[in-house]
Amino acid sequence: MKKIFLGAMALMLAVSVTSCRETAKEAEEAAKDAATEVVDAAGEAAEAAKDAAGEAAEAAKDAAGEAVDAAKDAAGEAVDAAKDAAGEAVDAATDAATDAVKEGTEKASDAVKDALKKDN
Repeated sequence: MKKIFLGAMALMLAVSVTSCRETAKEAEEAAKDAATEVVDAAGEAAEAAKDAAGEAAEAAKDAAGEAVDAAKDAAGEAVDAAKDAAGEAVDAATDAATDAVKEGTEKASDAVKDALKKDN
């Protein structure tokens, strides 16, 4: 962009110098004016680039913040899912242990009854 602008300014300067055909002093003034315009345009281009870089940095900062928030949310959901799974595992283990105790108690009771019947 800068090269195109500088090239256009140089072309304008060349056209200006060749079309005027006035004194050398006027051509020199035109060259100085053109150079001043080029410097001003370069300053404006630099300012625009600086602004664009600032906006890009701000956008990157916002995106990073959103990524951190999403990661926090995902971690929280994973913790909740792990808690739920652990609770379900404890419930299943409790049910299994209760069933095993009941079955063992019934077998022991049956064994005692059978032993008492044999003794009689």
